[in-house]
Amino acid sequence: MTTNSINDLLKYFKKNLAKGYTIESLKIALIKQGYSQLTIEQAIRKVNEELAKKAPVFKEKPKIRYEILDEHNNPIKIKKSFWKRFF
Repeated sequence: MTTNSINDLLKYFKKNLAKGYTIESLKIALIKQGYSQLTIEQAIRKVNEELAKKAPVFKEKPKIRYEILDEHNNPIKIKKSFWKRFF
């Protein structure tokens, strides 16, 4: 297919991904409409590249914190065992 059809598919993917559709569902719909699988895969690759460029870059890792909560959502403090104090 021509680059115009790939550009049309790029617009189609961007518009429908913004609406919340998955790539797989869009891919199946396009195959049913008669688009070649190779053209669809090329468009998906380009869309993923463009979306990756727009994604924010995280400079530091998020800190994961674990808490044990009681039935009233209050944090529970766990005392260290006697043996763990030695090690």
